[in-house]
Amino acid sequence: MNYKYGIGVMSLNIVDACIEFANQYDHHLMFIPSRRQIDYLGGYVNNWTTETFSNYVKNKTTNILLKRDHGGPGQGLYNDDGLISLNHDSRHFDAIHIDPWKVVKSFNEGCNYTKELIDYCYNINDNLIYEVGTEQSIFKYESSQLDELLNYLKSKLTSEKFDRIKFAVIQSGTSLKETKNTGSYDKQRLLEMILICKKYNLISKEHNGDYLPVFLIKEKFNSGLDTINIAPEFGQIETQVYLNEIKNEKLFELFFNICHESKKWEKWVDKSFDPFKNKKQLINICGHYILSNKSFIEKIKNNLRVDIDVVIKDNISKKLKELYGKN
Repeated sequence: MNYKYGIGVMSLNIVDACIEFANQYDHHLMFIPSRRQIDYLGGYVNNWTTETFSNYVKNKTTNILLKRDHGGPGQGLYNDDGLISLNHDSRHFDAIHIDPWKVVKSFNEGCNYTKELIDYCYNINDNLIYEVGTEQSIFKYESSQLDELLNYLKSKLTSEKFDRIKFAVIQSGTSLKETKNTGSYDKQRLLEMILICKKYNLISKEHNGDYLPVFLIKEKFNSGLDTINIAPEFGQIETQVYLNEIKNEKLFELFFNICHESKKWEKWVDKSFDPFKNKKQLINICGHYILSNKSFIEKIKNNLRVDIDVVIKDNISKKLKELYGKN
């Protein structure tokens, strides 16, 4: 199971570019939609539901694994227990990242909740595969605790269910803020957690690989990391194309206003951030959230070059080629 990259799905262009790349080079990728991007009631990406997105991808390629990112409670647009969403994921996706860690108050509670959600999904579809653990910014744990989580699941789940766990999230210091990776890389943590994954014969997977230099990602792979997620960076690539093409001040201000009013930028900045003094930065931070917005399409995109989607996909493909060393 050789999936080196999990790609976030911020837009139709990103999805199409990845499908074309996977088919052209016969590479295996993962799509990792969050619940806010795509869920059973829809999301901010192309108005897709879990089912319509799954059908779209599966009709175009067999080289992409569909895996829910951060599946579980409190991860959608509204605060919920996540069960209805997981029910749909279990029927339409290939894999689910089981992630209750946003709502638990203790490590032990997180272990037990993970087990319960695997039981729930397995009863709907026993062919699913799972990712367990979470990223450092949600719930930090040490290598010994990752070992404890996996040992707990091995002891509490049936062997058939435990064998469906294929990925474990390792933490080596990645985190995102604005359009930067603000983490502090700890190679020792990386190596220790990779060893734990190998102990259980699991694929080691890291989140928040955005905005890292390619040489550092390759160093992590050379150290034994199997897979890394990259999401907002691809959305930022598309956003930058629009910014490059907007020469009209009125269109720029409209782009800013749509982004500003969405409030999607707020989670990525600290309280000292002044949106009106950093308009371009705000657009770069959250432009991908509004790419399916009706006002954006009608008032901005439709007033730009007619082949802008081709330009965007070329830029996304260029990044994929860089990641895979095809330049």
